Amino acid sequence: MAAVRESVCEVLGGAAAGRPSLRRRQVLVLSGRRSGGGAGGASAGGPGGAVPPGGGRPPGARAGGRGARAAGRGGRVRGAPPPQPVAVALAVDAGDFAGLARYGLFGGLGHAAYLRQAEEQLTALHRQGLEVHLRVLEAGDFEDYCEALGLDPRMPAARVAYAGDPELAGEPFVYAGERLAELLPVLLDDHRARVRMSVACAVLLDAVGGDPSGQLRMAAVMRYVTSVYLALAEGAGEGCHLLTLRCHGPEDGEELTSAVDVCVEEGRLYPAGRDAEAFCVTLAAGVALGGEGALLLHGDPSAGVRVDGEEAGARLRPPVRGWALTGGRLRTMTAHEVFDELADDAARGLPFPPGVDPLPGFPLPVFRGAGEGGGSLG
Repeated sequence: MAAVRESVCEVLGGAAAGRPSLRRRQVLVLSGRRSGGGAGGASAGGPGGAVPPGGGRPPGARAGGRGARAAGRGGRVRGAPPPQPVAVALAVDAGDFAGLARYGLFGGLGHAAYLRQAEEQLTALHRQGLEVHLRVLEAGDFEDYCEALGLDPRMPAARVAYAGDPELAGEPFVYAGERLAELLPVLLDDHRARVRMSVACAVLLDAVGGDPSGQLRMAAVMRYVTSVYLALAEGAGEGCHLLTLRCHGPEDGEELTSAVDVCVEEGRLYPAGRDAEAFCVTLAAGVALGGEGALLLHGDPSAGVRVDGEEAGARLRPPVRGWALTGGRLRTMTAHEVFDELADDAARGLPFPPGVDPLPGFPLPVFRGAGEGGGSLG
């Protein structure tokens, strides 16, 4: 998965730049337990445990900063390696919290009290200068993870392993001292994008194969879909637009979906971060599979078009353009096909956007690598 992500970052200019850190991460699960043991049940400072709040370095001192000049003053010795990042699995959703409480993870706390204590612990870790990586602790996913690896979900080792699971795609979500009330919706959105990336990465890697030629095919596909993303942004023009994608294998395989806001201001494309990565990887999986699906570009509502015959004062109608994915190739839809796709989305439970103007898609780059695209690359 790291190779997939590096391909996206290389061409997009690093929506979340850089390779994943090769430093081993300390991991913890906020468990509602206070001092006397590491969060998550692991002993503080022990294998997989977090440095206890107040220990090791004065609060607020970053590794190598002014507060860490000498070990005798509570800091680390000059020239010592930087502290390992701490990975935290946080039970964000009340339903997940209730489902996990039966394993005794939270020491009898209610969800609100758990989140308040979690914020205190995160703040303490951040003030010590530790780099904290957050992920969402989902009940069903955690139970599946434990079952797959033969772990007991009641044991600290299971929570430690889940918090630092390297199979979750994308760069870590780094905590920067925010209030949880503001951070949790952002963390949830980020988590959903990482899950979509993980699923799409697995499909893509299965499609191209793991041998050296498969890596070359994957690189070609990733370059192509990134060029498509940039062409869509250029064609969309000024404003904030919405790209939606759904695709599946040629034999009605698992449906993959993705959505990303594309914002262009004064000709500059603003980074969309994780969502842009997830979009590119999902489209790459559809191309590599020789898959079927649809891609829609919903234009900025404030920059809509006026339909012929409408009065000058009439409300502008946001354009929606579309492309069909057929046999792993993108082709422009007609306006009628775009309308039909919107209607199909509505039948699947998505709201039909009111007052839009279905339009044909504009030309996009043609795939000319890894067997000329179209059809499975495996």
